[in-house]
Amino acid sequence: MEQGSNKSALSQLFQTFFSKHWPVWVGGILLGLLNVFLFMIKSPWGGSGGYNNWGENIYQALGFFGIENVTPTSASLYGMLNILIILGAFVGALMAKEFALRIPPVGELIKGFIGGGLMAIGAKLGMGCTIGGFFSGVPALSGGAILLTVGLFLGTLVALKYLMWEMENLPSISSGKSKTLLAASEGRGAWQKWLGFIVVIIVIVIAYSYFGKNDIMAWFVIIGLLLGLICQRSRFCIVASFRDPFMTGKSSSTIGIIAGLVIGLIGFTIIKEFGIGAGDISIRSRELTWVFPNFWLRAPIGGFIFGLGMTIAGGCAVGTLWRFGEGQVKLWAAALGFLLISPIAKNFIEPGFVKLLPHSTNFRNFMPDYIGYAWSVIIVLAILLIWYLFVKWNERTGKFSAY
Repeated sequence: MEQGSNKSALSQLFQTFFSKHWPVWVGGILLGLLNVFLFMIKSPWGGSGGYNNWGENIYQALGFFGIENVTPTSASLYGMLNILIILGAFVGALMAKEFALRIPPVGELIKGFIGGGLMAIGAKLGMGCTIGGFFSGVPALSGGAILLTVGLFLGTLVALKYLMWEMENLPSISSGKSKTLLAASEGRGAWQKWLGFIVVIIVIVIAYSYFGKNDIMAWFVIIGLLLGLICQRSRFCIVASFRDPFMTGKSSSTIGIIAGLVIGLIGFTIIKEFGIGAGDISIRSRELTWVFPNFWLRAPIGGFIFGLGMTIAGGCAVGTLWRFGEGQVKLWAAALGFLLISPIAKNFIEPGFVKLLPHSTNFRNFMPDYIGYAWSVIIVLAILLIWYLFVKWNERTGKFSAY
């Protein structure tokens, strides 16, 4: 009897995590906490650097563009982190029997690739993506991150207007045959759960192989798996947080992002103000972590281009990864566009762009340098509160919603 009850308890625990999706705010809080842990271990969560690492490794192997001396992905914290996010999302989808290869029409695949390419260009010009530049940049008290956020908003709105126009005037772009392969059904698909357990075991072995030799990488592997799993189960998506209030009026994604930002803000501020985890570097260097020299013009311009790309692709830097892991092939195209264009943007687009800008715009704006930690935190919290109140009001009134 006791053995049966134990099985029932384990089954109930499994069902709690995988029978239905979690509220986005739960995912936001957990991701915010994990981001703080990453900062305590080494540095905060970033996304675009991992894509760039993948692309540079590919071009180096092919001998293109003279790219060399690239860090192998197995030794790159953020290249490996992105891979583990995909695997974490893969595990989440498998455990819930939600994995399937969802192949959209050709037009959607092309839009995914173009969107990924625009995200790569935006991340390089703005020195940050929706993860490193926004989800980690805002809690890092970077003035550039605030301007990047403005650019993301504007880019999302413009792209949303285009997509609505496209639906009315050029519906053939997104029409055509779509396929779904390997989907589980009520009585089939038990293999997905077993494969999920196998992937978890493989990741544990990978993490164990790093312990004692590269403990930081070992923890990034473990946290990366959790990041992907949480994103997939909570449907955590930054592009949705910017897009949905203006498209459907729904605010759940936005509230989830705000929850994660608040947790990150508290944790990052404590780490920075007290120099936690500084180690061999100075406390000043710790303070400036994830505060990029993108203030004043680089951040909004890059954010605008990134906002265009993520809305067209249907996934931001992290949304692309976890949707990749659950089998959405359009986001495979977006990831391919991101990783292939990122090194090109870094080597051939960014240098010319930087030359066009006044030198005075190329500096780090760390908000506490000007108004202190207390006022910096208060201002960021005030911005987040205004954002929250706006999306809840808009959800109720539909004033700024297209549908």
